[in-house]
Amino acid sequence: MNMKRLLIIIILIIGLFIISFIIPKETKPSDSTRVILEHHQKTFIAPTCFEESDPSNFIEDSTLGQAHELDYMAHSSCTEDALESEQNSLFISLLQDLGILSKKWDSW
Repeated sequence: MNMKRLLIIIILIIGLFIISFIIPKETKPSDSTRVILEHHQKTFIAPTCFEESDPSNFIEDSTLGQAHELDYMAHSSCTEDALESEQNSLFISLLQDLGILSKKWDSW
């Protein structure tokens, strides 16, 4: 490989790296994100909204994927807001998807 090719490849890699910080990407909660199923009302509750939700006794600890399989809706606007997607750069979103950086829902 001659020096011109190597220089072009290095410049392209650096350019792609810089561009990955500029391009926006939406980061969504994964299907394994913890939620509480409220079976009586057929809704799901984000753990951060549980205290204000006034649930029935027919609840279950589960995942967002299970809630979607059951076709349950968000219990309140608090849950909708808590599970709202984050806007990040492509690079940050990729690191979150790989598990290198944590998402806001990982602590639930």
